[in-house]
Amino acid sequence: MMESPVSVPVSTSPAAPDAAQAQAAVPDTGVPAPVAGPAADGPAPGAPAAPASAACAVAQGERPTIDPGATITEYLDRSDWRVNANANQGYSLGGMMLNTSGKVVANYWLSHVYPAVAGQAHRNGDLHIHDLDMFAGYCAGWSLKNLLQQGFNGVPGAIAAGPARHFSSAVGQIVNFLGTLQNEWAGAQAFSSFDTYMAPFVRLDSMTYEQVKQCMQELIFNLNVPSRWGTQTPFTNLTFDWTCPDDLADEHPLIGDELCDFTYGDLAPEMAVINRAFMEVMTAGDADGRVFTFPIPTYNITKDFDWDTPNADLLFTMTAKYGLPYFQNFINSELDPGMIRSMCCRLQLDLRELLKRGNGLFGSAEQTGSVGVVTVNMARLGYLYAQDEAALTARLDELMEIGRDTLELKRDVIQHHIDAGLFPFTKRYLGTLDNHFSTIGVNGMNEMVRNFTRHEPDGGYDITDPRGHAMCVRLLDHVRGKMVEFQEATGHLYNLEATPAEGTTYRFAKEDRKRYPGILQAGTETNPYYTNSSQLPVAYTDDPFEAQEMQEELQTKYTGGTVLHLYMNERLSSARACKEIVRRSLTAFRTPYITITPTFSICPVHGYLAGEHKTCEKCAALHPGAEPVECEVWTRVMGYFRPVRSFNIGKKGEYAERQMFTEDAAGSHGPAVSRLSAVSA
Repeated sequence: MMESPVSVPVSTSPAAPDAAQAQAAVPDTGVPAPVAGPAADGPAPGAPAAPASAACAVAQGERPTIDPGATITEYLDRSDWRVNANANQGYSLGGMMLNTSGKVVANYWLSHVYPAVAGQAHRNGDLHIHDLDMFAGYCAGWSLKNLLQQGFNGVPGAIAAGPARHFSSAVGQIVNFLGTLQNEWAGAQAFSSFDTYMAPFVRLDSMTYEQVKQCMQELIFNLNVPSRWGTQTPFTNLTFDWTCPDDLADEHPLIGDELCDFTYGDLAPEMAVINRAFMEVMTAGDADGRVFTFPIPTYNITKDFDWDTPNADLLFTMTAKYGLPYFQNFINSELDPGMIRSMCCRLQLDLRELLKRGNGLFGSAEQTGSVGVVTVNMARLGYLYAQDEAALTARLDELMEIGRDTLELKRDVIQHHIDAGLFPFTKRYLGTLDNHFSTIGVNGMNEMVRNFTRHEPDGGYDITDPRGHAMCVRLLDHVRGKMVEFQEATGHLYNLEATPAEGTTYRFAKEDRKRYPGILQAGTETNPYYTNSSQLPVAYTDDPFEAQEMQEELQTKYTGGTVLHLYMNERLSSARACKEIVRRSLTAFRTPYITITPTFSICPVHGYLAGEHKTCEKCAALHPGAEPVECEVWTRVMGYFRPVRSFNIGKKGEYAERQMFTEDAAGSHGPAVSRLSAVSA
């Protein structure tokens, strides 16, 4: 693994109990520490100067170095764990190019833009500044209405397309838009109200179901082509209303510059056709029976959702088999269906309240999103400040303030370059980051509690203990209060996210193991990890309702992305069984987002197999003397489905320890009862 040619400080944490056990080691972060040298040259004459911190490392006379030979070799021989840090990025030439350029970009952020204290905190694992390898904002939700009414155009030198007049041309513009904008952002790109906004085309062209389904096939297959930087598939999210939202019901669509003589509220049959076609294509999978990873569909489940229709049966058949959808709880949560369009219209935001970004972990409401994400290593805080919550909170505040400073600088830098034309399509369709959040997240709260209480007479406890749960609630409330302070001080939106931390959870654990050999972690010696955000230990229970009863209060603390994944051991027995788990979950609990996540396998001969099968039993029965036929085992790596073999080291460790939820345990649970509202279902 690539290491810096010079040593760096072990930690930016102040002295604390057990800190003497810290082991001096050069952190393996992919971001080498700077070495002393003359200050770097400034921008070329006439070039616009990007905002930067006067306290950055380069301004203090340091210069980062990267070993090109080691960088390429470590990728080619896969000795660098970051080759698989992102399960959506395969081993490829494009991946090598992104990995290589990413180290340069990361060093630019850490040494030329952010203050030196932020670079030290990131390199040492006190916190993680996400997407350092990308010179771009994090995630964005776009207005599909604007695209359909205006067309894909307005960028000098680029081909211009007018407003779509037909369903097929609208699909083409959507694919082109998402693929293009994905190259100007690091994370997910989202459209809301897909079925509502696309329904007028079905009415105007009197489309048959077969025609709509063909268009859905084109949309889905084209969105699963690895066409973004790094030979990755564009990370896309589509939100489906299912029933027309009240704020759109009386609005007349504008299609091809002509106002329709009907309203969106008149288009329930056309919306149903679109939803049916999308679900049938997604349920069928690709030619080999594999799941379509994208787009991730989010379904708005409102109080008037009809659970007993053919389309509802299709939705839960798809969910039982592949577990694709995110379910957004508009029945029993604080979410409001109109919020996805209201954010961009609120000219005077109340900075004393924390707004919700909307549309889940990988979706964003229209014309909003997140500029960047910083995640705090909570497990380390629990270890360093055992039994001293005041000191832990004080250090948490320091790290959050470092995070705030980096996010403010990133906002300034990206906005500066949007204005300067570096992001031409973002400039055309967004223009300003004023409605984008700065996101702070937490990782490893379960291990924080374990380490914080390890000197207790009873040996300590974890987040499943009422005392550990209460501590996490206190700290999350404190973080929320701190974010309100940040909003009032900066005038910018902040939110608290249960960050996916796909690679971060392993990096934190690996760095902590070097420095603090006695720290308590999840996983094994070779596959350590921290439990995500404030989730339960992955092996705690096989009962999805018990998990929700224990997680509901914590899940409602997050105002950015969060989701409770119900990892099932295999395909659910029926659409009805799946429907009942989702209905009871959304009716009883205030949890804003859930998924059903079944484990399944793909045989190269027989295709889809329910549950985990490392080899195909059907092939073995047909050819008893032959070599076993290996299968791909698929499950969700945080937010999206990928084969387990593509997971990074930490996520493989988590998968190995996970106790899956079972349908039997759910069925024998009895009434699901909210501990917040005493509502049962």
